[in-house]
Amino acid sequence: MASPTKLRSIYRSFLRELPSRPLSEKSRSPLQTRIRNTIASESATPIEQAEQFLQYVKAQRMYATLLERYNPGMNMEEEERVRLTARRVGMELPEEFVNNGPGEESGNGPKDS
Repeated sequence: MASPTKLRSIYRSFLRELPSRPLSEKSRSPLQTRIRNTIASESATPIEQAEQFLQYVKAQRMYATLLERYNPGMNMEEEERVRLTARRVGMELPEEFVNNGPGEESGNGPKDS
């Protein structure tokens, strides 16, 4: 069995990788509770397996960080992405023409009466 110091270190490393939450018993996520119970149990998984899972969690967090950094427009709408791409190369998109239907004036702005 691994030493309590080593288990505590691994548990704290897991907590650092998870999103932060306020400090209280009720605010623990189910994942935090499961990790704590697994590490605290007498029939705990081997320390090597816990360290390997910790490395996987760290790699997943880094992957998400890099994906957001190098693909900043992946969560944007298509129109916004096109507008920002045009601005990046020094262009502005033209204003769109709005047709209000037959017999009505067309244009973007409000009618001057």
